[in-house]
Amino acid sequence: MKLLSWNVNGLRAISQKPGFWDWFRRSGADFIAFQETKASPEQLADDLLNPDNYLSYWAASVGKKGYSGVVTYAKEAPLSVSEELGEPKWRGEGRVVRLETPFFHFLNVYFPNGQKDEARLKYKLGYYDAFLEYAQSLRKDKPVVVCGDFNTAHRPVDIARPKENETTSGFLPVERAWFDKLVDAGYVDTFRQVNGENAVAYSWWSLRSRARANNVGWRIDYFFVSSELTGAVKRAWIEPEVLGSDHCPIGLELAF
Repeated sequence: MKLLSWNVNGLRAISQKPGFWDWFRRSGADFIAFQETKASPEQLADDLLNPDNYLSYWAASVGKKGYSGVVTYAKEAPLSVSEELGEPKWRGEGRVVRLETPFFHFLNVYFPNGQKDEARLKYKLGYYDAFLEYAQSLRKDKPVVVCGDFNTAHRPVDIARPKENETTSGFLPVERAWFDKLVDAGYVDTFRQVNGENAVAYSWWSLRSRARANNVGWRIDYFFVSSELTGAVKRAWIEPEVLGSDHCPIGLELAF
């Protein structure tokens, strides 16, 4: 089973860029999860609603067009589907789609960015905790796979310039501590499981200062699995050569 995740920074825009559909069609993925779609289904033509016979499952921002949003494309219909987290304060921004498969719950998440101000950072941290509570409740039923843009680099190896960013949201000690909490709860960073603790790879580059050309990046996009699934992990990778967004795709292959 092959799963892909990508913060596309605008689905309608990236779908018009050279190479996007070639990448999509040759992927052969069972699931393709996009974040920051900046669109809702009623705004889209059929080529983005059901491309190449994929089914699509959406969460879109309510009342704020062109903001946030996630979609998961699936080759086969899931057993069940849900959007967003439970409490009203975490709903409405189009940040989560959950698909239930026979083997696991698959969560596609676009976590909040905390760089705007202190209130937004507080919201991000609260969302992290609410998400983990939700994932743990799902895990009572079957294992969990979560992918997406987490908007935080976990460790110094995950960011090109850790010292310079110690006071920047996305690498704050309090944000990184939540990742430790996630790991302690029994979730495994599949890229690290497969490629080792010291592998250097990034998934996001600032659009300023030729950051991508100079590979001054951050690894803020992840596939985590609950520990029951570690034996099913066969490959985990990052595709920095794929252009079109300030992020690049990441992948996971599972065998059951």
